[in-house]
Amino acid sequence: MNLIRALILAAAVALVSAAAASSMSASKLTGTVGPGFTISLKQNGKVVKTLKAGKYSFVVSDKASIHSFHLKGPGLSKVITGIGFTGTKTAILTLKKGTYTYVCDVHPSMIGHFKVI
Repeated sequence: MNLIRALILAAAVALVSAAAASSMSASKLTGTVGPGFTISLKQNGKVVKTLKAGKYSFVVSDKASIHSFHLKGPGLSKVITGIGFTGTKTAILTLKKGTYTYVCDVHPSMIGHFKVI
């Protein structure tokens, strides 16, 4: 009888742990800056236009040291890659409802927008 209780308890703990882990994982967004005068943000290969509020992993590949990837939105101003940096950086961010902008601070014509609902 104690073995059955222990197995049930272990199964319940595993189920709760799995549910907590899945709710804590962040959806991946892929940002790219350069090498020319381009900036983009994609999810599963498609340009991001609308997202649900929640936690996201921004993986930004900066291909030119003359650019930056700066994300701005409700209560958020995060420079993910700065001027002088080339390579890839990751930032885990929680997005709230509202309109967001990603922009190169040096070249403001390099800009994109999306909404969080």
